[in-house]
Amino acid sequence: MSEPISVQDFCRHVLEEGGLDAKLAAPRRANGDALRDDPDAPALEIDAPARSLGLRMRGGAPRLPHPNQLGSPEARAVCLARFAHHELMAVELFAWALLRWPLLPGELRAGWLHALEEEQIHCRLYLDRLAALGDRLEDHVQSDYFWKQAPAIAASPHGARAFLAAMGLTLEQANLDFSLIYRDGFRIAGDEQSARVCQRIHDDEIRHVRLASDWLMRLSPDHGSDQVAAYDEAVPFPLAANRAKGRRFDTEARRRAGLSDAFIEHVRVARSSQEKAGAR
Repeated sequence: MSEPISVQDFCRHVLEEGGLDAKLAAPRRANGDALRDDPDAPALEIDAPARSLGLRMRGGAPRLPHPNQLGSPEARAVCLARFAHHELMAVELFAWALLRWPLLPGELRAGWLHALEEEQIHCRLYLDRLAALGDRLEDHVQSDYFWKQAPAIAASPHGARAFLAAMGLTLEQANLDFSLIYRDGFRIAGDEQSARVCQRIHDDEIRHVRLASDWLMRLSPDHGSDQVAAYDEAVPFPLAANRAKGRRFDTEARRRAGLSDAFIEHVRVARSSQEKAGAR
């Protein structure tokens, strides 16, 4: 693989190379210099990432072990592998977005590239914990859940706003809850190192959610300061507010991420169509 010179070169490597080493290589020159973001680069649409044989995705995945089952090394390995793969898909999707919308403001593109690098770090942290259990990501089923959202984002008339709503304000917002739920599960099971990884990722996710929230509003001037309206307009089906949370709802982390009280409450009370049907 030749050394990437531009952000676009780097993102193509992430999506067109199948192995973990290429996908987790840092977004900078070999000498440590920053990559050049080419404002004249054409938009590039890539439908799906290349994957080596052991990383190929499939629809669906077994149910994730409950946090109270993490006393089992096998259950911990399943969770660590699933979380590592979520981070890997996030790396790929940030690269996908950077290629798809080259004309976005440089500040947002720099924010996405920084978030991509943090997702790479998160993936490596989970992989290190998985290796400590004598396991590998390639030994586990790789669900395509994040990538299943890409066609709806791509088809949305709201463009990059759909990505901000889907990635930052739905998938990453939900991880504000799930990262702490599993942090506590690992800690109770005596796996303090994995618990610390979950805490690190939770803290970084707050910044990612803030980035998405700030830019969704900056790109949605018609909605003023109404985060609920901006989100509901942009989020692509089947994602919605009910998927932006976990079983234990962390209000304070959302406030630290810059979400309004109205938006936080909108997510807190959101119900799925199944829940609504059951309440009738």
